[in-house]
Amino acid sequence: MYAVTFEHVNKRFPGANYQALDDVSIQIEEGEFVTILGPSGCGKTTLIKMVNRLLEVDSGRITVMGQDIRGQDPVSLRRRIGYVIQQVGLFPHMTVEENIKVLPRLLGWDKEKADAGVDEMLSLVALDPKEFRGRYPAQLSGGQQQRVAIARAICKNPDLLLCDEPTGALDISTGVQILKILVDFNKKYNKTIMIITHNENV
Repeated sequence: MYAVTFEHVNKRFPGANYQALDDVSIQIEEGEFVTILGPSGCGKTTLIKMVNRLLEVDSGRITVMGQDIRGQDPVSLRRRIGYVIQQVGLFPHMTVEENIKVLPRLLGWDKEKADAGVDEMLSLVALDPKEFRGRYPAQLSGGQQQRVAIARAICKNPDLLLCDEPTGALDISTGVQILKILVDFNKKYNKTIMIITHNENV
């Protein structure tokens, strides 16, 4: 079974005189680490946002784990998919711990399981839980914020992780560290990861 398939997917935004996506067909195996490379404006973000239905297809079909996404509730679908964006998206009024616990609370995890998840995920992204769980996003560097964003995205143990330019706002050295975290997560847990980027070095 494929983790994700795009079958003749098309998308044109209102008022545009060109296709954002034109007859795109891709098959991604479970456990693959896939990088989609292209310049700004080529449709990369449009493609990845369609997987979790932040954008809808005009025509064609997308499946996730063998199921057509159009037959699934968008909110339930998104809760099963990890999503990391360039802008990080942490809630500034919440601590690191609270940010990571957002989805576990929505999923009804008990406190013990949620606490253990925070510690495990922070350790996985190379942040000491004792030092970082009580900090606020403004007290973190850009690289540390992106690590927390990854920890939040993978805390629910998603089979699929979508990453939209996860290193785009970082310096080269920090970006390499973030990519290593994602590669290690892919290898350790055999999770499917899709990364989009304009950086040929990724």
